[in-house]
Amino acid sequence: MDITVRHAEPSDADALHRIFQARSVVAGTLQLPFPRLSLWQERLRNPPEGLYQLVACVEDEVVGELTLSTTPNRPRLGHVGSIGMAVRDEWQGKGVGTALMEAALDLAHNWLALTRIELEVYTDNAAGIALYERFGFEREGTHRRYAFRDGGYVDAYSMARLKG
Repeated sequence: MDITVRHAEPSDADALHRIFQARSVVAGTLQLPFPRLSLWQERLRNPPEGLYQLVACVEDEVVGELTLSTTPNRPRLGHVGSIGMAVRDEWQGKGVGTALMEAALDLAHNWLALTRIELEVYTDNAAGIALYERFGFEREGTHRRYAFRDGGYVDAYSMARLKG
């Protein structure tokens, strides 16, 4: 199976809308259920400065998404990027997250000169934690009652990867 990673385009709105409708994706991110298609259309049409949105494709079908956010308006944080990722349910565990992470880290370290990449991941997301640790992310702390999910509060780890 060949996984291609590229920058997201406005024409990807339907595919991203589909990914973020999945209950497991909503449960694993800070997104709310029942996203509007127009939300994705607008996000892709007018991305803010410093936002790099990548998609993973298998045979031209978008099966995953990773966003790398930087803060160009905050010079003292110019070396820091933050990531968030989602993979369609039926494509989890098949290398999509790995392909997205490889592409994002290449972009971050070799083209944007970022030396700190950070993320938050729910403490019960064992697969996500394992992926991030494989790429050198380390747990820096635990955010207790980080987010409200499915009727209760959940904790999240703060993780980061430092380069150089």
